[in-house]
Amino acid sequence: MILSSHVPIRFIDIQVFVHATEDQDKVLTAIKNVLPEELMDKVAFEKTNLRGHHGNPITLLKAKIKEKNAVKTIFEKISSGLNSVDKELLKNEIDRHLDRGNLYIRLDKQSAYLNELKICSTDPIHLRIHFKKHRPEEIMDICREFGMLP
Repeated sequence: MILSSHVPIRFIDIQVFVHATEDQDKVLTAIKNVLPEELMDKVAFEKTNLRGHHGNPITLLKAKIKEKNAVKTIFEKISSGLNSVDKELLKNEIDRHLDRGNLYIRLDKQSAYLNELKICSTDPIHLRIHFKKHRPEEIMDICREFGMLP
């Protein structure tokens, strides 16, 4: 799918909030389902305990992936896992997803738990993909090269 061996991504941040009403193991499974199979058990998630607006416990799970082959395979999996409707939505709303070399994607936790990648905005798995290039046109070209954008 990718035309060159060059990896144009510096790192990928993944983070998700686990609310008191959610099963942390299931949320972790959802996050790991976003990752390629060979990386599922290699990415370490840092846990931070937080308090919600009404004092309810919330756990923040986050990881930063910097290794170039890992970021490439994660980006390829996300690109190939999104359906054509989500890719078109991302293309049409790309300005809302780009900021100074970062592409922000939010994936539905429930769908990810079921091994399906879907873009959503409510209580998602947050991904920040930081590119080596910073101009929106360059990032869009990279996304097209990987098949993330039509």
